[in-house]
Amino acid sequence: MKMKKKAFLVLRNNSLFIKMFLIMVISIVAVSLLITFSSIRMSSDLFMDTFSISNTKALEQIETEFEAYSFAIVSTANEVQNNGTIKRVLTQENGNAIEMSKAYHDISLQIERIYPSVESYDANMIVLGFNERLYNVNYSNWPVSWEVLRNHPITKYAINQPNRLVYQFLPSNSFNDEPMIVATKALMEWSTGEIYGVLYFPIREAQLKEFYEGYTSVENEVLLVNERGRIISSNKKELIGDDAVDVMALAKEVDDEEMEFKDVHVLDKDYMLMSQYLPTYNMYLVNLVDKSAVLDNLVNTKEILLISLGIVLLAVMVVFIISRRMTNSISRLVKQISTMAKHDFNKPVAETGGYEAKKIATAFNSMLSELQEYVDLVVQAQQKQRGAELMALQHQINPHFLYNTLASVKFMVQQGKKEKATDMIHALISLLQNALSNVDQTITVEQEITDLKNYVLINQARYGDGIKVNFFISPDCLDCQLPKLILQPFIENAFFHAFNEKKGGFVQILVSKKGDNLLCEIVDNGDGMEIKGDHTKEDIKEKRHLFSGIGIRNVHERIQLLYGEEYGVEITSEKGEGTKVKVELPFLKIEIPAI
Repeated sequence: MKMKKKAFLVLRNNSLFIKMFLIMVISIVAVSLLITFSSIRMSSDLFMDTFSISNTKALEQIETEFEAYSFAIVSTANEVQNNGTIKRVLTQENGNAIEMSKAYHDISLQIERIYPSVESYDANMIVLGFNERLYNVNYSNWPVSWEVLRNHPITKYAINQPNRLVYQFLPSNSFNDEPMIVATKALMEWSTGEIYGVLYFPIREAQLKEFYEGYTSVENEVLLVNERGRIISSNKKELIGDDAVDVMALAKEVDDEEMEFKDVHVLDKDYMLMSQYLPTYNMYLVNLVDKSAVLDNLVNTKEILLISLGIVLLAVMVVFIISRRMTNSISRLVKQISTMAKHDFNKPVAETGGYEAKKIATAFNSMLSELQEYVDLVVQAQQKQRGAELMALQHQINPHFLYNTLASVKFMVQQGKKEKATDMIHALISLLQNALSNVDQTITVEQEITDLKNYVLINQARYGDGIKVNFFISPDCLDCQLPKLILQPFIENAFFHAFNEKKGGFVQILVSKKGDNLLCEIVDNGDGMEIKGDHTKEDIKEKRHLFSGIGIRNVHERIQLLYGEEYGVEITSEKGEGTKVKVELPFLKIEIPAI
């Protein structure tokens, strides 16, 4: 137990040295590893670049083999297409046995003359006529009947592409024991466009593989992929017939962007991919190089790692000696700082130790002092700013409102309407008492509604009752608290701006509880307006209201100053239909102490 405690104290007292030492060791190891692997990578990249150049030339040689075969197929197909005897035999009606025998003899002579062009590639040649005649040069290569071949998908595809020589893939099946690639060409009468037969050149995948087999190895694979992403030939037999859409897409990318090669992950391995497009076949010749297998014998990794290890050990010894000497004086200062209370900026550290430690302690204490002074100034400035903003928003009573109201009272007295004048004066006194009281004071919803009714009374006495005002207040909201003069600017806005075109209408004030919030709504059926963008700011022009001077935008900012950005004013309006204002506040009630 004592040994553990002693070890813990040693570690704690030398934590700075340990950290610094570990950082230096990690840095040395990291740099050494980076240099080592960078050297290996550069050697690998150089080798792969050289390897890719040689493989690119190999692909060009393979492409030459494929193009030579394609040229032989095209030449043979053209001879068959232009041969009058073959066309006559494939278009004439079936006659007697003698005529049939003569036709077979004539076409056989022609085919035997033409066939040697592709015979050297071990490719078969089949001519099919729509008059139920079939001539198969090598029946053992593809033992297929006229009925099967006439209705085969490759025949239908060739007919649908009458102007093209099409290469199609046939997997192994009951009458074809090995995969084949079949070149097909529809035989057509050029003058009428009528198709009278189809020409086939089947070649077994094993014969096609001979075009590139000499360029392949365990780590160097070659694939022939058609436009549908299917592998139709490969030096790996198990891949033939598999779908490899990802390989085809990558091959297309390499060829389109004229890249020498691309590092890819396909077929569950990391490869270097090279590609060559064969336009005649509409296929991609893909070369996949297994980088890991190629690089196994390129670099002696073990020897390089041993050298790097020796360098690291020597560097660690030097770092240990230097770090120990540098950290002794700083460790004491670190201990003092670590014992300070969290966020306690008033407690300075002792300025002791060596020259460096004293300088650091002095600078640290000076920084603490200046930081504390700055924080105090910022807090005081924010408090003053908030108080000033609230005061400015509150005390903006417009003298014109008082002048016009008193002028109306004088006019009523002169007309002998003393009771209405008295009611109007009482309403004005009540409004002024609440508007000019303490800036931070809040009032109940009931008092705010009373003030609104007084304001409505004054305006209806001055301008008539063409604008009807209705109040709908939820009883549980009457004693809820809200800032003064929050709703009054919207009533005033409705009176003086909502009914310029319409001569009358209604304004409804609704107050209810919505979850934990107090929801106040002011709805009118006046002229309405077009609103764009932020409807609490830019679209509502800031007008100095006749009573309080508090505009709609000021109300929104005041609410957010008091309660936060989740509260505020939302205005919706439609031209000719009216305006709806929603004021959302926290639902607050004054707690009455129990008796």
